[in-house]
Amino acid sequence: MKTRHIVPAGAFCLLLAGLMPQSMAENNWPQWRGVNRDGHSSDTGLLDKWPENGPEKIWMFKNAGKGYSGPAIVGGKFFTMGTRENRTIMLCLDANTGEEQWAKEIGAVLGNAWGDGPRGTPAVDSDNVYTLTGEGNLLCVAAVDGSILWETKTSELGGRTPNWGYSESVLIDGQKLLFTPGGEEGTVAALDKSTGEVIWQSKQIEDKAHYSSIVAAQINGAKQYVQRTEKSIFGLNPDDGALLWKTDFPGRTAVIPTPIVIGNRVYVTAGYGSGCKTIEIQPDNTVKELYSNREMKNHHGGVVRIGGQVFGYSDGIGWLCQNLSDGSEVWSERKALGKGAITYADGKLICLDEGKGHVVMLAASTDGYRELSRFTLDPQSEIRASRGKIWTHPVVVNGKLYLRDQDLIYCYNIK
Repeated sequence: MKTRHIVPAGAFCLLLAGLMPQSMAENNWPQWRGVNRDGHSSDTGLLDKWPENGPEKIWMFKNAGKGYSGPAIVGGKFFTMGTRENRTIMLCLDANTGEEQWAKEIGAVLGNAWGDGPRGTPAVDSDNVYTLTGEGNLLCVAAVDGSILWETKTSELGGRTPNWGYSESVLIDGQKLLFTPGGEEGTVAALDKSTGEVIWQSKQIEDKAHYSSIVAAQINGAKQYVQRTEKSIFGLNPDDGALLWKTDFPGRTAVIPTPIVIGNRVYVTAGYGSGCKTIEIQPDNTVKELYSNREMKNHHGGVVRIGGQVFGYSDGIGWLCQNLSDGSEVWSERKALGKGAITYADGKLICLDEGKGHVVMLAASTDGYRELSRFTLDPQSEIRASRGKIWTHPVVVNGKLYLRDQDLIYCYNIK
């Protein structure tokens, strides 16, 4: 059942004061994969090489609990999800000191052999924080203190929890909150971000939810929402959720990485041998496949686009630079660094080895794998599931590198 809570007017004044940037130059990372959902940081002037033992560790927080949720960082506040006392929590820290500001219980804990707890990353919009838990609780809370403003469940929209739990990070676009409950009532739903009321569901597509997150894009001059499931890639009309175009994608087991949209082209990749595919959306919304191959088989570490190439880890191949134009390999490196996640900042790739906790800075170059610096996370979590890895993606904002290994959140100075 959906519930709503009224926040006193005075609280908004306090909230706005609490979220005011410490300087006009301060950057934000308000959602999954940053401002544009592309894994790019706008930071400049970062270190070209880290000290031998790694960059300065500014702080480490030790009580985030279980989960793989990443951070949304706005106005000097760090928002993420975790667990305490077998309940899922929303957590707010001071992004500069690591001091806990508040923690709010927001639902049951997802149990899973690969690691309990939440997977998605919150989204911050003005004075509110929005999130989806692994069990399918969808909430809006006040950024100032975590007070729940409204909440609903994916089951109320016909959704069923995927095998590894809901892992999507919700998208805020204007007045709408977009997410993927999945199922016969419509794969994607748009809610009013202020009330939680349903605006529309995409009735023309009924795929079950998988693990990717929606992106907003302009394709052939028309705004649309692009999403993918295990079976499909598709675009939706933002006004009513009508299906604009759809094409097949032969995903297997878990389809996770976020789509990349470049003009009227959409690039997707997935692990479990699925590979990658680039399509071109024609002005009449017909879909032309440009190529499909198994060069990039990215599991859940994500890929980043830089110019005409994408970079990321490909199962069975290693770290890979791939041409977007035709899907061909530019370079690959299998031995130097294990499988993991990636982000881009200031001409550099920050890569996190999910198995051993190695953090590596690479040159974002087509000339080959060129390592600039590395260090290893220390200490590492003692509560991580035996089958789990360090799956939370690295984030770079305001000269700081933020990393997470379950209960441990790290902040490093890289400027």
